[in-house]
Amino acid sequence: MQYVLLGLVALILIILVANIRVVPQANAYVVERIGAYRETWATGLHFKIPFVDRVAKRVSLKEKVVDFAPQAVITKDNVTMQIDTVVFFQVTDPKLFTYGVDNPMAAIEFLTATTLRNIIGDLELDNTLTSRDVINTRITTILDEATDKWGIKVNRVEVKNIVPPAEIQDAMEKQMKAERQRRESILRAEGEKRSQILVAEGEKESAILRAEAVKEQKIHEAEGEAEAILMVQRAYADSLRLLNDANPGDKVIALKSLEAFEKVADGRATKIIIPSEIQSMAGLAASLKELVIDGGEQQAQ
Repeated sequence: MQYVLLGLVALILIILVANIRVVPQANAYVVERIGAYRETWATGLHFKIPFVDRVAKRVSLKEKVVDFAPQAVITKDNVTMQIDTVVFFQVTDPKLFTYGVDNPMAAIEFLTATTLRNIIGDLELDNTLTSRDVINTRITTILDEATDKWGIKVNRVEVKNIVPPAEIQDAMEKQMKAERQRRESILRAEGEKRSQILVAEGEKESAILRAEAVKEQKIHEAEGEAEAILMVQRAYADSLRLLNDANPGDKVIALKSLEAFEKVADGRATKIIIPSEIQSMAGLAASLKELVIDGGEQQAQ
């Protein structure tokens, strides 16, 4: 009897320990009692009643990323293309997530595909290729509203790839090539124009500098000539002043007159008018010359 009681106590302890649950961080457990929703366990230690309570679903509250397969869509101008999307979502209500929809992933995928077809159907090809932000925002808004009743919060939707038909891609590549060539031609023409402008400006500045240099040279030459003339005039004035200060006598003036007459006589003039004063002085000079010659001859004898 004692062993039976010990076995019964051990069995009860095993059952109790087996019904202790620890909910990890960022998780939630949906608990049912006799087949009906009882409560949602948050992070921590919990105990369920054996054979009465059961954990119906373990729900992760982390943000999930789902990459859906490409979907065939048709634009407003009847161009068929393939678009694949990436959806970022997380569970905000474990109870609604458990009982609101049977297969949440499939539901989100189908809802994303139908929403994408509706949005692309209102856009033309060019707008589709250049309006990714608009498409992402509209899909996110629609999915977030639709999944609220499933306990799901859609944080954002990203259009990963847009693949138009091969012939459209070829036409777009040719168009882009032509556009690049056009831009290159414009840049080359602008470069050549700028280069010609710079050359013309350089030649203009060079001509101006040369003209200014010639002008300055002429100014310097004129200033030099004026300075030289001024110096000659000053020298002449100084010589006259010195001559006046010396108070020369009549004989000195007569001698200077003879020297000036000598320079005049060396010229090529055919007629020379000699003043009477100079003539008398010339006779005096001749007499002095004869006296000097006679005196020399006598000394020689």
